[in-house]
Order: sequence, then structure tokens, then C-alpha cells
Amino acid sequence: MKKYDVIVIGASAAGLVAAITARRHYPKKSILVIRKEKLVPIPCGIPYAFGVVGTPEKNLIPADDTMKKNAIDTVVDEVVKIDPKAKTVTGASKDEFGYDSLVLATGSRPVIPPFPGVNKKNIFAIQKDVPYLETAIEAMGKAKSLCVVGCGFIGVELAEECRRRYPDLKISIVEMLTHCLQLVYDEEFCVKAEETLKAENISLSLDEKVESLEGGEYVEKVKLDSGKEIDVDIVLLGIGAKANTELAKDAGLEIGLTGGIQVDRYMRTSDDSIFACGDCAEKVSFFDGKPSALKLASIASMEARIAGANLFSTHRVNMGVIGVYSTVIGDCAFAAAGLTKAQAEAKNYHVVEGVAESINRHPGCMPGGEMLSVKLLFEVGSQVIIGGQVNGAKSGGELINAISACIHQRMTANDIATFQTGTHPALTASPIAYQLVNAAEVAIQQMSA
Repeated sequence: MKKYDVIVIGASAAGLVAAITARRHYPKKSILVIRKEKLVPIPCGIPYAFGVVGTPEKNLIPADDTMKKNAIDTVVDEVVKIDPKAKTVTGASKDEFGYDSLVLATGSRPVIPPFPGVNKKNIFAIQKDVPYLETAIEAMGKAKSLCVVGCGFIGVELAEECRRRYPDLKISIVEMLTHCLQLVYDEEFCVKAEETLKAENISLSLDEKVESLEGGEYVEKVKLDSGKEIDVDIVLLGIGAKANTELAKDAGLEIGLTGGIQVDRYMRTSDDSIFACGDCAEKVSFFDGKPSALKLASIASMEARIAGANLFSTHRVNMGVIGVYSTVIGDCAFAAAGLTKAQAEAKNYHVVEGVAESINRHPGCMPGGEMLSVKLLFEVGSQVIIGGQVNGAKSGGELINAISACIHQRMTANDIATFQTGTHPALTASPIAYQLVNAAEVAIQQMSA
């Protein structure tokens, strides 16, 4: 048996970053990464393998090269047992490795609801597995009618990418909520997204639940609880994900309220020698410290940087998850950070919003000019920002990261209205019309009224 100072299980957004962070903070420690998959997909790029990227093989994390560059050993094997007392892990190959500190980055698995007929052929969940995705894409190429179940980010991106790749394909989306992307955006942004999807000849069945998946050996119909039936050749399930915690449970580690591995603010589990990060780990909200079910690659990498830094001494603290999202629907960016108005009110915040819209160049005739709308949400008493949404020009995909930083630093409306921005005619809106600043000013005006 070979012993390492650090073993990381998993090599996606959390595992890879945890290993690299450990190497940076503890340059003399020996580090091993064990991963189940020979090829590791980029999680956020999976929908695009169905479209513009072309194949799952073009959507890969360069795990081996990255490990080699950072002097990190790697083994492709499935860990089947952790022995916390002996501080060992055992692979399906029967190989055994010892550790001083262990990081669990085992990720998540897609939610597959128990719909009657869900096991029929040509029904695919979005698994982070290259051969499985290849099979799904091969089936897609033979299909004439697709139904996507779930109208969150994955569902919307899958539908759009399939539309681009298969222009004659009949595409439907079924969503149980009233609006697509409702868990992320306020209603006006959701409506804009729906209008774009409908313009692309994507049929939306909103406020509908799947009752069953009908057919023989292969799926042929999606039956909804309203009685409506959708003829299909293939179904993609984009409903969400659940933490992959089997190893942790078998090792006796504590599991949290949302089903993730329970961790503290330093990403330690109930065993002081074992850390967890990414989709497999339990999370709490940045805003109220309550359990959160958010699962994002950006959160996974943040947690990994905390876990990797804290393996042998405490350097970093997790302040909770904010939730930062972005996507492109049509040619328009949709991005959000923090709480929506509905979420804030559900947490009993008294809120005010400020909205500002302007072209993202100055003068507006500069090449590349597009409209960009910014909506900021503030808690009235403290005037601290608790949420923001962006819609329009693709530059909004980076602006939402600045908004997230404002939320993380608990900046007030006045802080945002008066902080110094860099602007340039070919890159940004005019400093006079800068959307982020003006949205804060609008909110201040309302709070002063």
C-alpha cells in the first residue's frame, strides 16, 4: 500500500481545483487524485456537446496534463471503500492507498423521477459520462421529435443547442413551474427568455407535470397530468441533480438536511481528516445560513479552494453560497446573482429594486453596441445589495461576476453608486450611463422617497 499526504476522490470542478490548491499551499506534500472516469467532461459544457461543440470528446477537462504540470499523481479507478480509522481508500481494482487528509469531490447524479415508463429506451438524463452522452447524441441524430423535461438552465440550453444542430427537429419543453428559469430570475426576465424560445419554434408546456412516459420498448409519448400528450422519439431529463454521497454514508460521515455530506465553514466533514467540496457537499445560504440545495460548478471550485487550503492548517472560511448564474438564449445574455425579489420576500427582506438600461458602448454607434439592462435588489434598512440580474449584451456575463463581488462584500447602494469604474468607448457604456451605478442610484432615490 502506498501512502499519500493528500488523496482527492474526483477530478471535476471540485476535485481538480482542490488538488491544485493543496499543491499551491503545501508544496512539499504528496498528492494523489483518484477518478472514476478516464475522460472528464466539463460540466457546464455538456449541453453544448449536443450542438456547437459537436461531440463530448471536445468538451473535456485536461485532467492528466493538469495533474502532471502540478506534480500530482493520478489513478483512474473507482473508489469503493473508505476506512476512516485506518485512513485508507480502496478501489474497485483492489488497490489500496493511505492518506493523512482526504478530500471527497464525488459530485452529483442527475435526478430521475419515478415516472411510469422512465426506463424505456431513448430516455436520457444528463450524466457526466462521455460514453453515455455519445449514446444520447447518436439517438438524437435519428430522432424527429424531442421533449426536454425541465426548463431550468440545462433544459433551455439543451433545447437551443438541439435546435441549432437539428433545425427540422420538433422540440418541446415541459416545466412544472409557471415560467422557465423561474428559480433564478424575476418574472420579466423569464418572459423574455420564453419569448426567445418560442421565436425559435420551441414549444413550451409550462405549469405542467409529466404523468407518464408512454410507448413500447422505446418512448413514444409524454403524457401530462392535464391530459395533453406529446409525440416524441427521444426525451432528455434536465430536472436537477442530487449529491453523490454513497461513499461518505458507508464511511459513517454525517449527511446534511438537503442530502449532501455535512461540512463546517472550513469544508471539514464529521471526521476531522476528511473534507468534502462541490456537489456532494452540504451548503448553506450566504444570506441567512440556512441549508441550500444550490449546485453549480462555480460553487464547487470556490469550495475546493477552501478545502484545499485548509487541509493541514486553517486559511479560508466558506461564507455560504450566493448563487451566480449565466446563460445565453438566442443572442441575449441572461445572468443573475444572489436573491430574486420573490426569494428575498420569502426570507422576509424588505426590498427595493433599481433598474437601469443603456447601450454598452459610447457613443452608441460604436461597433458591437448592444442594449444591456441591469436590475439590482437592496435590503431597505441596511441598503445592502442582496441580488442582481442582467439581460442583453453578452458582456453581461462578466458584469454579473462584479455584482456577485458586490454582494459578497455586502456593499451598500451608495458604495456601488460611488465606486470608481473603468470605461472605454469600445468596451463599456458611458460613465454617465453606466448601468450598474445608475441602477444603484435609482434604488437610492426610491429609498429616499
